[in-house]
Amino acid sequence: MNEANDIMMLDAVERYIRGEMTPDERLHFETLRKSNGEIDQLVVEHTLFLQQLNRFGERQGMQSTLNEVHTDLAKQGKIHADTLEGKAKMVYMWNRYKRVTAIAASIAGITAISLSFLVNSIHPPAKAENLQELVRDVNTIKRSQDVIIKSQKVLDQKIDNVNAAGARSPIIPRFNGTGFLIDPKGLMITNAHVVKNSKNIFVQNNKGTQFKAIVLKLDVKRDVAIIKIDDENFKPLSVLPYGIRKGGSEIAESIFTLGFPREEIVYGEGYLSARTGFNGDTLSCQISVDANPGNSGGPIFNKDGEVIGILSAKEIAAEGAVFAVQSKYIYQAVDELKKNSIYEKVKLSPKSSLVGMDKVKQVERIQDCIYMVKAD
Repeated sequence: MNEANDIMMLDAVERYIRGEMTPDERLHFETLRKSNGEIDQLVVEHTLFLQQLNRFGERQGMQSTLNEVHTDLAKQGKIHADTLEGKAKMVYMWNRYKRVTAIAASIAGITAISLSFLVNSIHPPAKAENLQELVRDVNTIKRSQDVIIKSQKVLDQKIDNVNAAGARSPIIPRFNGTGFLIDPKGLMITNAHVVKNSKNIFVQNNKGTQFKAIVLKLDVKRDVAIIKIDDENFKPLSVLPYGIRKGGSEIAESIFTLGFPREEIVYGEGYLSARTGFNGDTLSCQISVDANPGNSGGPIFNKDGEVIGILSAKEIAAEGAVFAVQSKYIYQAVDELKKNSIYEKVKLSPKSSLVGMDKVKQVERIQDCIYMVKAD
């Protein structure tokens, strides 16, 4: 759409939200919304914006009224206040013209946000203190005897050292998460917070085999990382059984997860509970599912075996409030990676070969593509 059409669409969205459309217009718009994920997302985002703007206006109006009452009482001598000279006069003038300033600020805010819609530059909110990233800190876990390194000398060896038998020396990572293949040749997706600032990365499949990996793309803002298995012992797959969904998903749609909150792969199931994430974050969606440290970076599948998101965090104060980065940002990360000519032929598939299978069969086909991600 060109700029004029974008402005007309934003106006239509606001009329729809405010209930100003005729019945025929509303029916046509709702049909368009169901068929176009971008328009549906625009409605959700603009609704949240208008709600926040109304709350801001109410707070500003209350504060302005209180300041005016305080000023009137001070002028009548009923409460003690400094004379309206110097700084006190500046405070009085601010109180008097605060409403005008608030209206001007609101108009500026509306203009800025409208422009952000037109250029599609919506960003997530700053990381909230009551969100827990679901990466497992290995230093807090009591290691079992079969994982303990027998001597400090072995610990000090380079972790990519290969012994005579061709097996890699065991490592104890600082963090564990989950990742999944997006390409049969070894390209994988995980969360950026799982691998950022890591010197060495290994991935381990559900059979316990471990491979060296490297980071190709790190998008901290969207919390997406593309890593690549860079190991001569890795054998590429012929094809991936699942697809990666480009569009959004429906509320109440059933979902399931596979990840590594333990040393073995763990299955979980639930449903999509909201199209947006924490505090209306439009980069993620909310799901209702059990999730624990170690699940970060794991795939979220729908009933057809399509990846609809990347599990990333949960709300500490709310039971079952788990958040996932939307799958469309996997496509964006790959598009950015393809600017490097080495990876320009990488192509993601939206098609799943798991449609109609029961969950047991689906998991049997999928689990070989899910890996524990170990970072130090």
